[in-house]
Amino acid sequence: MLALDLIPPHTLECTLEICRRARAAGGRGVLVGGAPRDVLAGVAVEDIDIEVSGIPLDRLAAVLEGFDIDPTGQAFGVFKLSDVGIDVSLPRLETKHGSHHRDFDVTPDPNLPFEVAARRRDFTINAIGFDPIEQVLLDPFGGAEDLERRTLRAVDDQRFVEDELRVLRGMQLVARFGLTPDRATVGLCSTLDMEHLVASRVFDEWQKMILTGTHIKQGLDFLEAVGWLRFFPELAATVGVPQDPKWHPEGDVFVHTGHCMDEFALRRVGDAHEDLVVGLAVLCHDFGKPATTEFTDGRWRAHGHDVAGVDPTRSFLRRLTEQPIWLEVEPLVAAHLRPSQLHMAQAGKGAVRRLARSVGRLDRLVRVAEADARGRPPLVMDRFEAGDWLLDQARDEDLTTKGPQPVLLGRHLISEFGIEPGPAFRPLLDAAFEAQLDGAFEDLPGAIDWVRQHR
Repeated sequence: MLALDLIPPHTLECTLEICRRARAAGGRGVLVGGAPRDVLAGVAVEDIDIEVSGIPLDRLAAVLEGFDIDPTGQAFGVFKLSDVGIDVSLPRLETKHGSHHRDFDVTPDPNLPFEVAARRRDFTINAIGFDPIEQVLLDPFGGAEDLERRTLRAVDDQRFVEDELRVLRGMQLVARFGLTPDRATVGLCSTLDMEHLVASRVFDEWQKMILTGTHIKQGLDFLEAVGWLRFFPELAATVGVPQDPKWHPEGDVFVHTGHCMDEFALRRVGDAHEDLVVGLAVLCHDFGKPATTEFTDGRWRAHGHDVAGVDPTRSFLRRLTEQPIWLEVEPLVAAHLRPSQLHMAQAGKGAVRRLARSVGRLDRLVRVAEADARGRPPLVMDRFEAGDWLLDQARDEDLTTKGPQPVLLGRHLISEFGIEPGPAFRPLLDAAFEAQLDGAFEDLPGAIDWVRQHR
């Protein structure tokens, strides 16, 4: 018997109502996909998929009367209930007929046995069903046992290789549930490549890992084990790059990156965009080390790796997504050493203001720097002093979540001094902003006095 209280109350109420209606109409509603897996794993359920057998497609629509049905997907026997966020479908067979991810013939069949329909699933932990009315678990491939043993195992060797995205799905499942892939599954994944995958699908899986993974290092290790790091050359380049064992006893840059991602996962804030930006910055923060690492004066050093990481970060992210998220990630990569550097130097307010201007949000930067500092086991850090110090400095001037804004604007030059836009206009504004960052003035009257003295 599953504890369904992990499903949001209203969603659970609607789920049970649909399954009761299906039963009254002579059919059976079964929770499939991620919901049974997540309930068994003890994590909150976000997506509900109900597979209804024993009811033809035309009658299923009547069973769902009263719900807001999105027509998208009905040709494949899927009813998307947009008002409650539940997908209801018939059991179906899928037959691959081309190389594109949409190249499947889909055949809904209300009389298809659960085991036959579940065989099209990718991994055993995703091929579990649960009848919430009868309180019966349907598990023809041993997914519940695999989940308990923390094992990732493909359902069907022949069907698994029909969708290359399953490798990246394996990556994020390993990261989310702390799974170890069995040898056969590693072998299957190793035979596939990314040639026919579109970037949006690839990025979706990376997002799931970054936003929900608790063992992200294991997810990255899975990519290496199946040979898929080659499709992410900026990350692959970190494998084997040595680091000074005094400061990095954990190993090479790739190993360090994995530990940093696990530290990041412990401190997510729950805002999807903020966590994605910071998570990507942590992932990319040492992309500059392969090009800068050298052995000098008896130590491995990577001088300038922070700034050198900007270009590979951009190339990595621009292949993953058309979203211009790299514009937010790159400054964090370039500045990830600055909190510790400023703290060590006990830098003044001007340096803090300039750092806030360059990265936009100092709270993001501190999260990146802290993950970097903590991702060095067995070294243990009680608190990230540099981050605490920097945030204390930032709070004094409200710079934690935004960069400093110029007090003096172009309209002030026009209204106060009659200066019209021209060659000297922008340089004067820039000089005034630099002076403001140095503490020469804090308000508009002070800015006007400064201009009078420096025109």
